[in-house]
Amino acid sequence: MCEAPPVLTQTTSRVLEPSDLDAALAILDREPVANAFVTSRVQIAGLDPWRLGGEMWGWYEDGMLTSLCYAGANLVPICATPRAVRAFADRARRAGRRCSSIVGPAGSTADLWRLLEPQWGPARDVRRHQPLMVTDRLPDGIAPDPYVRRVRKDEMEKIMPACVAMFTEEVGVSPLAGDGGLLYQARVAELVGSGRAFARFDADGKVVFKAEIGAATDRACQIQGVWVAPEYRGTGLAAPGMAAVLRYALADVAPVVSLYVNDFNTAARRTYQRVGFQEVGAFMSVLF
Repeated sequence: MCEAPPVLTQTTSRVLEPSDLDAALAILDREPVANAFVTSRVQIAGLDPWRLGGEMWGWYEDGMLTSLCYAGANLVPICATPRAVRAFADRARRAGRRCSSIVGPAGSTADLWRLLEPQWGPARDVRRHQPLMVTDRLPDGIAPDPYVRRVRKDEMEKIMPACVAMFTEEVGVSPLAGDGGLLYQARVAELVGSGRAFARFDADGKVVFKAEIGAATDRACQIQGVWVAPEYRGTGLAAPGMAAVLRYALADVAPVVSLYVNDFNTAARRTYQRVGFQEVGAFMSVLF
């Protein structure tokens, strides 16, 4: 059991400490789908910055914790009120940009970027509307692809080229830049090792469809990294492949499955709708 966090009588922001864990989780639990990414990290690592991979900033209104902002490789506003966004922007400006992106609910993320852009801009890309989609059931009329299965640990060399291709196509830069891809490869290995990476292979062992269940809590999980090999696009692999991953997710991970998608990716949006995903909100991403 965590120690009780200090009681603040003023309106302020500060870096949260391990003793603030219960209060932080209560904030995250307000929106379990939208907050799945950060919640999953906090549930595993707590609030210790070294284990968490970044700081958790808290905003207090009249002594009560009301908003959060995760400041790590991503800057993520969480249940952030307008006053909290201003406080988080002030703290971020003082600290300097150390993140590779700002991502979160479209409203608060847009407000945060408006305040940070004069010092942090220009961004490499700004994706202002990324529909957040959810489902809690398997689709009618689309059978899961029986050839989509969990990727085995001895298949890392087969899955990595597909993961790199997906990331580069989606984000616009290679994940192998900088450290040579060590962190990215470790993340893929973590997903493979935990049984949350899925793929369909052709007769030559090449990946033709893949997706991962990234963030996962007991209330919601998030599908990410959906990719079809270019030569197989338009052949009908995506919807059955997604149905297969969805079947695994609902059976083994969480009762609600989510994802978010670029609004300009009309083909992907149609596929997700066919599989039963419905829009419930929107994210925004600022990429540096």
